Amino acid sequence: MFTSFLTAIIAGYIGLVGIVYIGQRSLMYHPGGPIGPPEAYGVQEMAELPLETDAGQVLISWYAPPKPDQPILVFFHGNAGTIGDRAQKVRPYLSAGFGVILAGYRGFGGNPGSPSETGLYDDAATILNHLKAIGISSERWVLYGESLGSGVATEMAHRYAISGMPIGALVLEAPFSSMGDAAAIHYPYIPTRFLVHDKYDSIAKIDAINTPLMIVHGAADRTVPLKLGRRLFEAAKQPKVSLWLEKAGHNDLYDFGAATHIIKFLRLIFKGR
Repeated sequence: MFTSFLTAIIAGYIGLVGIVYIGQRSLMYHPGGPIGPPEAYGVQEMAELPLETDAGQVLISWYAPPKPDQPILVFFHGNAGTIGDRAQKVRPYLSAGFGVILAGYRGFGGNPGSPSETGLYDDAATILNHLKAIGISSERWVLYGESLGSGVATEMAHRYAISGMPIGALVLEAPFSSMGDAAAIHYPYIPTRFLVHDKYDSIAKIDAINTPLMIVHGAADRTVPLKLGRRLFEAAKQPKVSLWLEKAGHNDLYDFGAATHIIKFLRLIFKGR
C-alpha cells in the first residue's frame, strides 16, 4: 500500500512538472488584446509606428520624436497587458521632452504572432534598427525595461555594447537576475532553472555593458523580489545607481516617485551631450 501511495505521489509530481514544462509560456506571457490609437490613451503626442520584422510580421509600436538635443526612451514593458496600459507611465518622459517608443511585441495588443524570448528580442532589434535608419544613434538611446522587459532591454544593451556601439543609458524597473531565478522562487519544488525555455539570463550579460545603469525596485515586491534586482545590480559595472523604494511593490513604483528620480538621473547622464 505504501508503495502504491509513493508511486502516486511520484506520478503526480512528474505530471505537475510536465504541465509546467509544456505550458510554461502560457504561464509566463499574458498579452492583452487589440488596442485603440495613442490618443485614446491620453498620449496624443504619440503616433502608431508599424515596423516589419525579419519574419515578415508587421508590429505596431507607438512613437513620439525627441525634442532637440534630448534622448529617446525605448520602453520594453512586462509580461502582461499592452503598450496602452503604459501610456500614462511614459507621460513624465514625454513632458520632459524626451522621445519615447512604446515597444509593441508580437502577440500583444493585437499584433500578430506569439511571444517568446527570441521573438521579443527580434521585435526589439527591429525597433532599434529603425532608430538607426532615421538617424538617431545609439548614444541617444535610453533602453528601459519593465519587469520581463528588463530582460529584453539588457539583451539589446549587451548586443550594442559588444558591437562597439554602446547605448546612452539603461534603466531597469523591477528586474530579475534571470527567469530561472525568478521561476525558482514561485515554483520552489520544481527544477525550473533546468526546464525554462525563455531564460532572459540578464546576469550573464550585465557585466559586459559599459553604459550608465539605473535599477529601480520595490522592497515590498512579491512578484520579482528585491533580492533579484540587487543581485543584478551587484553584478553590473560602474557607473550605476540604485533606487530601492521601501514601501513599493511590483506595479506601483511610480506612485512612490520613481519617474522623478529616473528623469533626474537621465538629465545628469545626457547633460552636455
